[in-house]
Amino acid sequence: MPLVEHLRELRNRLAKGVLAIMAVTIVALVYSEDLMKFMTKSVPKCPPNVTSDGGNCAIVSFNTLTAPFTVTIQVSLVAGLVLSSPVWLYQLWAFVAPGLHKNEKKYTYAFVGAAVPLFSAGAYLAYLILPISVKVLLSLTPGGSANILSLGDVLDFTLRMVLVFGLAFELPLILVMLNLTGILTGRRMLGWWRGVIMGVFLFGAIITPTTDPIGMLALAGPITFLYFMAVGFSLLNDKRRERNNPDAGLDDDEASELDLTPEAIGEIETVPAARALPEQAGAESAGSGPKQLQSYDDVT
Repeated sequence: MPLVEHLRELRNRLAKGVLAIMAVTIVALVYSEDLMKFMTKSVPKCPPNVTSDGGNCAIVSFNTLTAPFTVTIQVSLVAGLVLSSPVWLYQLWAFVAPGLHKNEKKYTYAFVGAAVPLFSAGAYLAYLILPISVKVLLSLTPGGSANILSLGDVLDFTLRMVLVFGLAFELPLILVMLNLTGILTGRRMLGWWRGVIMGVFLFGAIITPTTDPIGMLALAGPITFLYFMAVGFSLLNDKRRERNNPDAGLDDDEASELDLTPEAIGEIETVPAARALPEQAGAESAGSGPKQLQSYDDVT
């Protein structure tokens, strides 16, 4: 396909994806208030006429004149991106798929089929621990003070937690894909287990804003479990690859074993001398052209 045709197809695919996002965003504008309540459900609201309750509750408000408009657009656009993802992901796949081999398409289907549930599980886990995180943060408020939170800040905090948890759950899937493509072996991944566990728990302690270990364990525990599942799958896949190809686990500078088993030599065809002489003479005449005979011995 010419380059112009590729660019035209890319334009059409992008236009369909953008139209899907805009359509869902417009629908989300109608339900923007319900979406805001859903995303701020983790914040304990103060009762009416209560503005100072220490760290037990908070008041969610708009701090600027344009905040209601910008937050409404932000929430609707995020909902449009998430809810229309099947459409624009399909358009992206339809543009890339014709250039992939059959084996690459199989890996891509497996990656997408596992990535969506893993990301959803991470996002759901983040939504479950959000109330605990908010309560811990609000408990640090001094007595007699009021917590007046910006709705935009609450939404940013919620989205950041959901995205971090969802993307963190994709780490084992990336390791499996690296193993399937032959870049990383299961034995090497298993050798990293101490550093991986320490890094996962350190990441969980930094990324979760709570001072208690609940948020850290909620993120690091499932990721560690998924990591060892990825290692087990990679070890089994390496054994299968070695059975199919004994040289698959060798390095580039490592020599493979040679099969020195002697084999029987087949029968050798014998050519009579009367037939071999004309064939030899014809080959010489074809290669060097006509040749003048010098003596009687040249004939014999």
